[in-house]
Amino acid sequence: MNAFLVVYLCILISKALVNTVLKYVWQSNPNRDEPWYNQKTESERQRNTFLKAFTDFLAFMVLFNYIIPVSMYVTVEMQKFLGSYFITWDEEMFDDELGEGALVNTSDLNEELGQVEYVFTDKTGTLTENNMQFIECCIDGHVYVPHAICNGQIMPGTTGIDMIDSSPVEEGMESEELFFRALCLCHTVQVKEEETIDGIKKGLQQCSKSSSSSVYISSSPDEVALVEGMKRLGFTYLRLKDSYMEIQNREDSIERFELMEVLSFDSVRRRMSVIVRSHTGDYYLFCKGADSSIFPRVIKGKVEQVRARVEHNAVEGLRTLCVAYKMLKKDEYESVCRQLNSAKLALHDREKKLAEAYDEIEQDLILLGATAVEDRLQEKAADTIESLHKAGMKVWVLTGDKMETAAATCYASRLFHRNTQILELTTKRTEEQSLHDVLFELSRTVHQHSGSLSRDSISGLSQDMQDYGLIIDGATLSSVMKPTEDGSSGNYKEIFLEICRNCSAVLCCRMAPLQKAQIVKLIKASKEHPITLAIGDGANDVSMILEAHVGIGIMGKEGRQAARNSDYAIPKFKHLKKMLLVHGHYYYIRIAELVQYFFYKNVCFIFPQFLYQFFCGFSQQPLYDTAYLTLYNISFTSLPILLYSLIEQHVGMDILKKDPYLYMDISKNCLLRWRTFIYWTFLGVFDALVFFFGAYFLFDNTTLTSNGQMFGNWTFGTLVFTVLVFTVTLKLALDTHYWTWINHFVIWGSLLFYVVFSLLWGGIIWPFLNYQRMYYVFMQMLSSGPAWLGIILLITVSLLPDVVKKVICRQLWPTTAEKIQTKRQCLTVEQSTIFMLSQTSSSISF
Repeated sequence: MNAFLVVYLCILISKALVNTVLKYVWQSNPNRDEPWYNQKTESERQRNTFLKAFTDFLAFMVLFNYIIPVSMYVTVEMQKFLGSYFITWDEEMFDDELGEGALVNTSDLNEELGQVEYVFTDKTGTLTENNMQFIECCIDGHVYVPHAICNGQIMPGTTGIDMIDSSPVEEGMESEELFFRALCLCHTVQVKEEETIDGIKKGLQQCSKSSSSSVYISSSPDEVALVEGMKRLGFTYLRLKDSYMEIQNREDSIERFELMEVLSFDSVRRRMSVIVRSHTGDYYLFCKGADSSIFPRVIKGKVEQVRARVEHNAVEGLRTLCVAYKMLKKDEYESVCRQLNSAKLALHDREKKLAEAYDEIEQDLILLGATAVEDRLQEKAADTIESLHKAGMKVWVLTGDKMETAAATCYASRLFHRNTQILELTTKRTEEQSLHDVLFELSRTVHQHSGSLSRDSISGLSQDMQDYGLIIDGATLSSVMKPTEDGSSGNYKEIFLEICRNCSAVLCCRMAPLQKAQIVKLIKASKEHPITLAIGDGANDVSMILEAHVGIGIMGKEGRQAARNSDYAIPKFKHLKKMLLVHGHYYYIRIAELVQYFFYKNVCFIFPQFLYQFFCGFSQQPLYDTAYLTLYNISFTSLPILLYSLIEQHVGMDILKKDPYLYMDISKNCLLRWRTFIYWTFLGVFDALVFFFGAYFLFDNTTLTSNGQMFGNWTFGTLVFTVLVFTVTLKLALDTHYWTWINHFVIWGSLLFYVVFSLLWGGIIWPFLNYQRMYYVFMQMLSSGPAWLGIILLITVSLLPDVVKKVICRQLWPTTAEKIQTKRQCLTVEQSTIFMLSQTSSSISF
């Protein structure tokens, strides 16, 4: 839009410059000297020629400045602000469970919702429900499931253990209890006692082995699921009181552990630890975290058996965590305390020193086992991703989860399909081959079947197009993002981007929050400069939400940081479909039509003024009255286009949701390209020529009035202005597809307002003005039959080319939306015909 404005600014300067030069050329002819009543004084004649020319140039700039649509910016801001309410009012985007609907934190990006090319989404809490359910645990290779799980359903109010393999020996029993204690102690869960009203306890969480009922609260749903799972397995976490953590074991006895230190979880370490002291005075460090974070720090334990179970559960789409521990002697604990205190009291690089201390402390661990938690896919998440793919968008999943777990979710959500060829760019593969070789091998693979994604290939109709999906982990991404020391090896970023361009979907696993933002920034800075959208629900998604062009937050269970830092907030991932395919589609088309229409109507308005200077000796004489100049953009033509840009629907909402391919018709900013801009500009010039010269030749007729009186220049300008207002308003009416009573009221009301105002301005208000040049002008024009005929004829001739062009294009080169419109019209006619025939046949039979 700003580029178009620069063009019109150049046109304005060119017009003023041409008129200034032609004025002095015209006045240089002695036969065209000024009349006696306008003779200049001697002092005026002796003024500097350059100064006079500059003054005339500025006068022409003022005369033609209306070609710059200043009011367009006001209208655009009003359209964005008022249009954003349609999102918040959308009942289909209201979630009954949360009791909230969509929120708009900024209205400046409405049109970009219709231009999204890349969607970056988090997994947990975004694609999934973030409602964790404990499924099983593996301790020293033995798998345990609670009695509470039956046929995949959790049955509340039951406790106990089922083992699905052989029973452990006595040593295994010790590891088993130590594992349960570790999960009951290594967390940040808070216990809230349930309220009792009229003797009825509120809540669903109850402890069958305790007289009190409680609810577990934590910022991490995983921790709540694990603590609740331990309760069903016989170990109940009771409370944290005065730095003592209390748990109830299987024998219903209370065990108390003093909480000494908490090594908090962070997304870089991917683990957390606690140091506790038992009643016997022993110090324990319990640590839980991702398998990639725990296994390298383990020196003892049945690593291979646990690793195999972790990979099995990950393939099933379960979230896995590993649990380890080590015992600390008193002097070791005191050394740890000194190390932590030194890092906490550091004045510089405190976070870095704490991270180094945590890393040094969490070494030489003994592996206890692993857990598996289920996080189910959100309702209609798969349908939403499939629709986004059909709309031509590339969907990337950025998650911190294990690769196998994330890949299973991607298959379930239809990000990957059975015929998708998965390309792996992971640490495991780069250990076998160099990163350089892996990248070039993947590049050769995707280029064997490279080609632009057509509509058929996206929908799956074209089987010749190989569908690729890429999986990359955080460690490999760090290597890709590093600048290569060997210049001959090429730029890894460019090769990586080229691979991604030929993949329909990408999964980035084991990602840190900053890496998510790096990925988004990398795509934004690519040579295509695509519009990106990031969506997530947690604090770890804020960085990528802020980095993307459009940020959308999910009102999830991990706080409201994402929703507050985003441009838009929605209750569930499924609402993204309507946000983009319907609201985004409408907003882009409306704003594009608004911008092009403003330029068009201002060309129609000012170009006759430019032509008029050739007939008035370049004297800066305005063609229109001052009132018309002032009110044209403010009152006569502003409200119809504002309402059009708020409620126009060229295709119904249901069709936009059912046929996502329509989104591709507006992609790549197709309605604001130079070709469309030039067409609207030339259409405005053509209409202006018709207005001016049509009225000019009409005024050559000396019989316009019954008494033979000739019309003056103000009547000529009023005639041109009348044709102008009616033409640009009716042009908007012809472009309107969705008619409501509001459209009718505003469009016909604007025309009526112009007529009423002109009658008042020329017939009643004139006694209160300092000049009477418009007195009776409008009434005199309407009293002439040829003027009426001329107005109707000129309006018809002005609108005809655009109508003919649309008819020809609709028949020969119809867009997808026009095909659907034609199909709907045919179905309506067919249904009406069938109904009429049925009525006729029934009447005949009667």
